[in-house]
Amino acid sequence: MTVGNPVLTVPLIVAGACLAIPFVAMLWVDSYARLTPAFIGIPFFYWYQMLWVLVSTLLTVVAYVIVRRREETVRRERHAGGEEG
Repeated sequence: MTVGNPVLTVPLIVAGACLAIPFVAMLWVDSYARLTPAFIGIPFFYWYQMLWVLVSTLLTVVAYVIVRRREETVRRERHAGGEEG
């Protein structure tokens, strides 16, 4: 069995970006450290963070699907190439 170096592809870069975006958004505190605009009486500071919980979930799902598809592609290529693994 031959072990090659992992190949960095555009889909994997997109998956990494999907995982990094929420961290950057939450670390940029000046962007949400305020009370207005309020949404249904909830200060901006709180609803912005709750919105990012949902957005982060969606981005994590996208990254998961991208990585799983990549893994399946690699597995099929190995199987078609006669490698075991």
